Amino acid sequence: MADVNWVKVAAFIAAGVCMGFGGLGPSLGQGFIAGKACENIGKKPETGGLIIRTMVLGMAITETATIFALLVSLILLFAVAN
Repeated sequence: MADVNWVKVAAFIAAGVCMGFGGLGPSLGQGFIAGKACENIGKKPETGGLIIRTMVLGMAITETATIFALLVSLILLFAVAN
């Protein structure tokens, strides 16, 4: 029990928490974006192309938060834990 490397343990836990919270917010945001896009396409079907383009751009911007969380988690796993 005395041979436990607490820095590695903390890095692994922090990486998991980082991906958990880093994936939760953007996924909720993307669901909100898609829901509003569906509502607006239902109200004005003729503007569907513009709405979908704007939705895809908004989702791409929202996804960057998850990518940043992934990068932080990878740094914790491979740089700090080794």
